[in-house]
Amino acid sequence: MLNFPGKAFVGRNMPKEAFYKNLNLSSELKEKFVSDIKRISIEYKLSPDTLNIEKSGETSEILVLSIELKKQELDYRIVESIARQNAHKLLFLLKFQEQGQLALYYGKLYKTDWTPLIDLRLEARGLNLDSIWEGFIEQIALQENIIPSCDSLTVDEKLKKQDTILKLQKEIDKLERLSRSEKQPKKRFELFTRLQGLKKKLAEEKGE
Repeated sequence: MLNFPGKAFVGRNMPKEAFYKNLNLSSELKEKFVSDIKRISIEYKLSPDTLNIEKSGETSEILVLSIELKKQELDYRIVESIARQNAHKLLFLLKFQEQGQLALYYGKLYKTDWTPLIDLRLEARGLNLDSIWEGFIEQIALQENIIPSCDSLTVDEKLKKQDTILKLQKEIDKLERLSRSEKQPKKRFELFTRLQGLKKKLAEEKGE
């Protein structure tokens, strides 16, 4: 489970109906909110006082919102709507039985894979809340096998680079499938040429 200082723990349940009534949701998402979410609570409040860190930077506090689900399948537009319509920086802890998932919104919603709650790990790294929030983004949004830790790049640069690599890999996979099923030599050669170009770009992005 998450391991923040005891002073940061809140553990306050929020009335579900009052919560979603303050959100601008479509009727479809309101129905899913009611049918899919069992309980919402503020799990932790991360602030300079509760973490014993500097009172500097733009971020004054980060709330960890726990959302207990009735089923593991969730329309993540609900989580995104909560994040976009809240003035606080929100870290989401999604729970279903003994499984957990972390999520946050930064331009778009990023989330980890589902994993046993007992194995969930997230470190509050940094001297102020701005750097801690950036650390949360890196730990949740970045895939280590794609973007190794590199202090020379900003978080935005890392995310942009990761998106580019994932798009290239997706296009390469698609062309490889087409190439395997293509019978005409001319078209196969065209696909092969495009593949080589994309693989070269991918190697350049990865620094290989």
